[in-house]
Amino acid sequence: MAQAIPEKYLDLLKKKAFANLGTIMSDGSPQVTPVWVDYDGKYVRFNSAVGRVKDRNVRRDPRVSLSILDPENPYRYLAIRGRVVEITQNGADDHINSLTQKYTGQPVYPYRQPGEVRVTYKIEADKVSALG
Repeated sequence: MAQAIPEKYLDLLKKKAFANLGTIMSDGSPQVTPVWVDYDGKYVRFNSAVGRVKDRNVRRDPRVSLSILDPENPYRYLAIRGRVVEITQNGADDHINSLTQKYTGQPVYPYRQPGEVRVTYKIEADKVSALG
């Protein structure tokens, strides 16, 4: 069952706060990657490219975790455990550009590789913990 993100911590999803995304490798070991995130009012979203490690992991096992530290107070954080409930290419290019604007101030994602296919992932929170 989905758990709401406390209003007191929604600012962490709006500000330039990096998230650490945990996924599960095929051998069951954990894998963690820093990612840019946002929130659409229902789902925490991140963006990646088809074929990357986190993409392969999430397609095989949709269980994920996120840890987001407040950049102004590292003793304040939001932790989310949940599942990726949607993976889509629709709007993914616009989404990565929006995240680029939020995190770098640039209007267009500058790190695109030739032939790269962008994907947006939507996480439904099953367990939310917060402190600070």
